[in-house]
Order: sequence, then C-alpha cells, then structure tokens
Amino acid sequence: MRVSVTRKDIKFLPDSSRVIARFFMNGNERTITMVNRLQAMDDQQINLTLEHTLREFANRHRNISRVFFKHCANIQGIIELMGINYSELSDERKMLIGSYLTMEYSIESAAFFNPSIVEDMDQMHLDNGEKRVIFSFRATGEGHISSIVFRRAILDQNNDLRIMPVGNHIDKAEVTHKKLYNKKRFVKKMKEMDIPEKYSDIIMADLQEDFEYYALKNNVNKILDDKSISGGRRMALNEITWLADSFYDIEFHRDSDISQRVLFPISDSENKGIEDARFVRFTEDDGTDKTYATYSAYNGHTILPKLLSTQDFYTFRVMPLHGSGALNKNLALFPQKIKGKYAMLARVDGINNYLMLSERSTVWNDPKIIQEPKYPWELTQIGNCGSPLLTKEGWLVISHGVGPMRRYCIGASLFDLDDPSREIGRLDEPLLTPREDEREGYVPNVVYSCGSLIHNNSLILPYAVSDYSSTYGVVDLDELFDALK
Repeated sequence: MRVSVTRKDIKFLPDSSRVIARFFMNGNERTITMVNRLQAMDDQQINLTLEHTLREFANRHRNISRVFFKHCANIQGIIELMGINYSELSDERKMLIGSYLTMEYSIESAAFFNPSIVEDMDQMHLDNGEKRVIFSFRATGEGHISSIVFRRAILDQNNDLRIMPVGNHIDKAEVTHKKLYNKKRFVKKMKEMDIPEKYSDIIMADLQEDFEYYALKNNVNKILDDKSISGGRRMALNEITWLADSFYDIEFHRDSDISQRVLFPISDSENKGIEDARFVRFTEDDGTDKTYATYSAYNGHTILPKLLSTQDFYTFRVMPLHGSGALNKNLALFPQKIKGKYAMLARVDGINNYLMLSERSTVWNDPKIIQEPKYPWELTQIGNCGSPLLTKEGWLVISHGVGPMRRYCIGASLFDLDDPSREIGRLDEPLLTPREDEREGYVPNVVYSCGSLIHNNSLILPYAVSDYSSTYGVVDLDELFDALK
C-alpha cells in the first residue's frame, strides 16, 4: 500500500553570506615573518590599517575585535619566543596581528541538508493547534567541513510552517574542556579505537586514576617532540589527544538568536566535520525534559560517534560514545527509557538496523539486529532517519534505504512499545523517493532525514533534497498506521 505524502512548498537553501571568523595560521615561519613586518610599522600605520580592517569587517561579525584579540593570544608563545614582551604590545597591535590570523569561512556555501526537528521547550503564546519547533541542519562549506545550525519555526493547525527571521551574524560557542578523565574508562575507549597498547601504555603509566586534560596533553607532546618516532606511532599518539579533545562543554552568548548559533568543529576528532545530528526531546524518569543529539565526528580517517545534550540550546555538553556498539554512523536515541534502560538504534555494520539497551547514555554494547534489507529499494543498506517516535500504536521508526544506482529513499516501520526489537509492521514501498525535480544536487538521487515529529495527528517529516537543500512533507498518521499494520 502506497502512503500519500504532502510535500510542502518550503525550501531551506544554502546561503554563502553566512560566515564565521576562523583562526588562520600559515605555519610558524610565515607567522614570525608577518609579526616582524607588523612590528616594523609605526603606531600611525598600525592604527590606520586596523581602522580600515574594522571598517570593512565589523558589520559582518558581532564583535570582531574580540575575535582579533583571541586569535592574537593563540600565538602569544611564538611572539614571546621572538623576544617581544607580549604584555607591552598595544591593544591596536594585538588586534591587527589577530586580524592577520583570521579568515572568513562560509559555513553554508555548499549545502544545507539532513534536517532534524524537535519540539521547542517554549510553547507559550501560541494559538490552538500550533507548535513551536527547532530545526537542526547539517551545513557544509568549503572543503566539505560540516557543522550544525538551527532555525526556529511555528507549525500551525494546517501543518504549515512560519519560519522565524534569521539573524545577521553567526556566533561560535565558547569552549571549556572537561577538567578530569577517568583512567579506566579512557583506556577502554582507546582499545575500542584500536590504539595499540604499546603506545598508550607509555602515555598512561604515570597518570592518576582521575587525570587532567593538560597532564595527558603534556605527556603526549613530550613524545611527539621526538622527530624520529614512526608515522604509525605519531598517528596513535595524536588519536589519544583527539579522544581527550572530544570531551567539552560549550556556551553561546545569551543575546544570540538560535539562528545565529553554529556548532562548528572544535576538537581534532571532528576537524573534518560534524555530521548528521539526530536531535531528540528526551523525557527523564522524573518527568523532566532535555534535548540530546547523536552525531558523527570525522577527522578525515576516523569516525567517532558522539552525544551532546542541552536544556536550552545555549549550553551544550559533548561526549564521545563508548562500547562495542558505538561504531559507524547512524545512531539514534529513543526519547525515553524502556524498562529502566536507555535505548538506541544503530547501524553497526553499515548494512542493518540494530537495537541496543544500556544503563548509561554514553556506553553501548551488545547490538542486536532488528531489521535487514528486504525490499528492492533498500537492498544495499537500511538505517534510521532519526530517533523513534512514541505513538499509541508502537514505536514509529522512519528509515532510509539504499537501492539501485545508490538511490536513497525514506521508509517507515513500527515496533512494539515494550519490546522494540519486535517489528509489528513495515512499508513495502518507500514513503518518499526523489522526484524528478529532487534528483540533482551535491549528491544526486537522495532524500534523507535525521529526525521527525508528530503534530495534529500527522507525521512532520523534514528531509534533504540530494544533499543540497531541505524541505518537509506531511503524512496522515491514520493512513500510515493502516499501511504499516
């Protein structure tokens, strides 16, 4: 039975004018040369050059002078090694040095895709039948670096969207690294990442049971200073610090609109991208709510599944996921515990759908297959398209399937509420396939979602169009359940 989907005439498109100010350093030698040239300039030249730079860029960023100070401070050690007293540099010289260490990066220039949607914590001042929602998107710019961005909107009684205005500036978060690490859990994660013990043992030997980030970093750097160590050992040592870097807290300024906040890659473990965040509104056992998201951190050769949590979309805690099931992409957390345990969907082997249960939200073991590719449109692989949705009929799982010509389609399945490993029903035809006008894009022939929700007895299904832009569709729940059962 084919289920009808009402595609809405809304498009979320990439916007190359959305830029952030990134730290840019072109090697120590060239940086030293640049600083020397600036030091040769008199105060008048410094002030005129800085004034011209601020005039050109101050209106493109919220507080560009603060960025310049921060980027200059990043090379304070280099400046002092040059014999320059950093504290005696004027603010104008520091800002100008910082400007040469800054570049603009367009976070959405290539694609704006793989959306998810959650209910906003704030549902005040709405008309009957309306719901305030938050969209997240995977924004991709130059070099295929992905980040997470947000939009706020209101769904009305007809399931039409009223999108809130987008802010002019983009804010990156302030970062705080986790202060202490548990040695046993850290060693276990290194084993899961296949970091050879002959390398990790040297680093961990003299660290305390609960050690600080900088103690680990110093131990690694001491060994990395030896130019004779092999490439394999150097890679393993770098991966140890990447793991430590992957724990952090971030916070945005309170005067920033949600559309102005970007979760841009911060740690080395994700320096090539934060991919496919699956946001879910999670209800704790005591009835309180918070928002979680699983995502894939990518550094160019290693995928590290991670979990972030927030209660207000201003502050976020970011942690790596551990365990034999915390592998590959496509992890999606259930919106509540099942029989006292957290539950997670996964695609551990890259082909099948798995279920995992855990006492902790960050440790995942013993994955069990609950779905395999079955129909022609999904024979290559099957996976989730976001967290399961709680309904009176069961857990509604929106899935994706890959078929001939690597075409991605979106399907749906229904699982038992008490035993989510038991499949109740499954569509034999996809909900969505790429229409003729949806086939062209960054990656052709793809429709894909990272999360949906239920509103007014309808499935609200945001989806990406060939990995370039995003839109959404609406499905009547009664019709969908009839087809599934």
